[in-house]
Amino acid sequence: SCTDSPVILKILQNWVPRVSHYFDKEHYTYVGHQIVIQESIEHFGAVVWPGALALSQYLESNQEQFNLKDKKVLEIGAGTGLVSIVACILGAYVTATDLPEVLENLSYNISRNTQNMNMHKPEVRKLVWGEGLNEDFPVSTYHYDFILATDVVYHHTALDPLLATMAYFCKPGTVLLWANKFRFSTDYEFLEKLCNIFNTTILAEFPESNVKLLKATAREI
Repeated sequence: SCTDSPVILKILQNWVPRVSHYFDKEHYTYVGHQIVIQESIEHFGAVVWPGALALSQYLESNQEQFNLKDKKVLEIGAGTGLVSIVACILGAYVTATDLPEVLENLSYNISRNTQNMNMHKPEVRKLVWGEGLNEDFPVSTYHYDFILATDVVYHHTALDPLLATMAYFCKPGTVLLWANKFRFSTDYEFLEKLCNIFNTTILAEFPESNVKLLKATAREI
């Protein structure tokens, strides 16, 4: 059910004062590392949305509950890569995925923030929701401990393919962590569909930002 009592949190000001004067770079600090994110104004996926800040913060604060060290982590709709970078710093084997047009900026951010660090080298791959999943990520080869998704639900036409993608990757033993800013009735409809398919818990709410963070796991057959 989705009727849990989530912890109420606030998105902390984890970004540090701008060192550079460029409008397109944001500086954040998570898990003791300064992370510099280049945003792009051309693409939706290339801006840091509040769900990414909420999930990054939550992963940093709840490392015992969600220990990512040496775990296989897939981020869908990775956007600027902030969450994937944080997961990487926390020791995960990360695969960050998004649409082809976002990959260049995503790769740039991930490589510049994870190079020269003693961690598993992250991978960046194309993943179009609902398309070519069996070919590109065959179940026999790819099993993930965690699926991460932030602000993937908004006014777009790919909500059903997104849900199908979550269902495809969220096998028994996998934990899906999804953080989203809730703005539209369609967002709540998506949440309802998610609750119908998975065992779903609202872990945290960030009321000032209208962000909810959910944990979903596959139902036992």
